Amino acid sequence: MSAITTTAPPAAQPGRGRRVTGLAVLVGVIAVLAVLSVALGSRAMGLSEVWTGLTDPASDAYPVVTELRLPRTALGLAAGAALGLAGALMQAMTRNPLADPGLLGVNTGAAAAVVTSVYFLGFSSFIGTLGFAFAGAAIAAVGCYLIAGAASATPARLALAGAAVTAAGFAYVSAIQILDTATLEQMRFWSVGSLVNAHTVPLRLVVGLIFAASVGGVLLARPLNALALGDATATGLGVDPRVLRATGIAMITVLAGTATAACGPIVFVGLVVPHIVRAFTGPDQNWVLPYSALAGSVFMLAADVLGRLLARPAELQVGIVCAVAGGPFFLYLVSRRKVARL
Repeated sequence: MSAITTTAPPAAQPGRGRRVTGLAVLVGVIAVLAVLSVALGSRAMGLSEVWTGLTDPASDAYPVVTELRLPRTALGLAAGAALGLAGALMQAMTRNPLADPGLLGVNTGAAAAVVTSVYFLGFSSFIGTLGFAFAGAAIAAVGCYLIAGAASATPARLALAGAAVTAAGFAYVSAIQILDTATLEQMRFWSVGSLVNAHTVPLRLVVGLIFAASVGGVLLARPLNALALGDATATGLGVDPRVLRATGIAMITVLAGTATAACGPIVFVGLVVPHIVRAFTGPDQNWVLPYSALAGSVFMLAADVLGRLLARPAELQVGIVCAVAGGPFFLYLVSRRKVARL
């Protein structure tokens, strides 16, 4: 596998105080975006009306705030953290700058499995489709690496394999939706990546799964730092690369599978966020992983709020906004790293 330059120690590492301050700033930005997410929509609300909607069940704003906008905000925060952290884990494990649950077919694999469960098996509940999302994500990830040549896979080969898996999965999802109008109606917003149906998702289950997988992923920081020095060195330091990668894939599957089952296939969050984070924190995974989770929440929620503002009184789905924002970054990254050369 090809190593990326971001894993090499820079000349001067950011100080611990600066990194802690950065975490505090991210938490503050999340709080501001959460307030904006609750206040903004097809009908804007002032802070006093938002507070009334939170505290007075008899008010007209109460069902809008508590049943629609709060669940949407919570799902955006959880899914953004899941995708940001999953991308950071994938890039660290493969030492590949293009690794991302969306680009490598993981999200599309989960989406294809969810559509299969809905169309062929008649599942309609989130819990019923969640296991299929996990299976689809895992199969797509393994299939992508096998197509790319497994241990000999280069960033360019992985990108091409991911494009092939994504195209095949997208074609399958589109075909099912065209064949069955009921499935199309049920999944038309979900298939482009949306938080609109957040009120129908069991948030406690989603947040619980993402939180558990996030804790497990962050605990892999030290072994991943050892892996950055190479498999042989990591083994000498007491880290088994095979066990580490298997554990990492399990965490990525839960993170990406849960987010995709809840929101649909959303791309570029896991690609953009870790690169921005490493520019601030350096390559130390002890900081990259928690930063990526928080920054992923910021990215997702900011995209959702922006989508509501740009097309009022309608809205642009968050998956579309993320794609528009992440596409140019992807092209820049390919050009800068020159990973397109075979």
